[in-house]
Amino acid sequence: MIGRGIAALGALTLIAACGRIIPEPRVPIQPPAGVVATTALAAGFLAGPRVDSLGIAGPDAAAALASFRESCPQLTTRVDTSGLTRPDHWQAACAAAAKWPESQALRFFDQHFETARIGEGKAFATGYYEPEIAGVRTRQPGFDVPVYALPPDLVRARPGDAPPNPNGTMPLGRYDASGAFVPYFDRGQIYDGALAGKGLEIAWVADRLEMFFLQIQGSGRLRAPDGSVIRIGYAGQNGHPYTGIGGVMRQRGLLGTGPGQYSGSMQGIMQYVRENPEAGAALMRENKSFVFFRELTGDGPLGALGVPVRRESSVAADPAFVPLGAPVWLANMDRAEANGLWIAQDTGGAIKGVNRFDTFWGAGDDARLIAGGMSARGEALLLLPKGTLARLGGS
Repeated sequence: MIGRGIAALGALTLIAACGRIIPEPRVPIQPPAGVVATTALAAGFLAGPRVDSLGIAGPDAAAALASFRESCPQLTTRVDTSGLTRPDHWQAACAAAAKWPESQALRFFDQHFETARIGEGKAFATGYYEPEIAGVRTRQPGFDVPVYALPPDLVRARPGDAPPNPNGTMPLGRYDASGAFVPYFDRGQIYDGALAGKGLEIAWVADRLEMFFLQIQGSGRLRAPDGSVIRIGYAGQNGHPYTGIGGVMRQRGLLGTGPGQYSGSMQGIMQYVRENPEAGAALMRENKSFVFFRELTGDGPLGALGVPVRRESSVAADPAFVPLGAPVWLANMDRAEANGLWIAQDTGGAIKGVNRFDTFWGAGDDARLIAGGMSARGEALLLLPKGTLARLGGS
C-alpha cells in the first residue's frame, strides 16, 4: 500500500518479544521434519503483538474496514478450510462492522481482532491488476483471438472414475465419446482449435499475449475501437496445473541482467515473447492451465468471495492458510508498496502455501507497472477474531 505502511516497518520485530506459544496447543508450532503442512492449523501458530501496536495508518484501516464489511456475508457462512475459524466466530466483528464509522476504523480492528503468526511468518507477495486490452464483442478484422466462456462439458469426475485430488476433491476434466473420464483440453489444444465452433466465444481480442496475461490476472477490461468496454471475470479453469513461464525462463537462463537476458518482471517476459515469436508461442503453451471467463457488471472485478476486489485493499491468498475475508498485515516487505493492512478476498492458481499473497493494484498504467514488478519478501500477521487463539490452544 503506497505510503501507508511505512510507519510500521519495525512493527513485526516485536513478535519475538510480544508473541507467545499458545498454552498446550493442539498442533506443534512447526510440522514434523519432512512433513509439508496443508493447512494453517497444521503449520502452527504464534500469538503476535496487539493490533494497536502495529502502527496501522488511518486511511489504510478505513479502506480495509470497507472491504472487510463487503466480505462479511461470505465470511459468516462459508467453511474456513484453514482450520482456524468457524463462520460463527466472525459474527460479532461483522455485526459491528456493519455500523462502524470508517473514521474510527483503527479502533474497530483493535477492539475485535488479535494477531497471529502462521508458521514462520515469512511472507512472499506478488501483484496483480485489472488489465485493459483491445477487444470486441463480435469478431472483426484484427480481433481474432477468442475469449471463451466456461464449457458445459468441463466437469468433475464422478467418484470411482478418477483418483481424487490431494485435497479430496475430484479432478476436473471431461467425458469422451466412449464415456471415459479424461483430462480437459490443455492450452495448446485450445489454441489449436479444440473449442472452435462450439458457441463459447463471448468476445474477441487483438493480441494473444495480452490475453495470456489477462488470464493470469483473472479479470480485465476489453476496450473496443469505439471506446465501449466489456468487463470480464474468472469463470473457471481447465483443471491443468498452472506453470509460471517466468520460472521456466529463469531455469533456462533467459532472465537476469547479463547479455541477452530479460528482466524477471511481466514487462521483461512480454518483451522476450515479442522479440522471439516462435519460441515465445511455444513458451506460452508450456502453461497448460487455461482460464474461462464470464461478462461482469458492477464497479469492480470480483474475487473468489464474489465481492469486488479493491485497489490497495484486496489480496489473494491460499484459503488453506488464510480464512477468505480475514485481514492480513504485511510489514518489513522489501517493496514498501506492499506494506499495510489487506483483506484476503481472492485466490489464484499460483498463490499457494503459507503466507503467500498477491496484492491487487486496480486498473491503469501505474497498476500494471506496480503489479508487473511486484516481488516482495517480508513478514505477515493474520488478524483473527479475539478469542480464536485461546480456543485453538484449548485454554
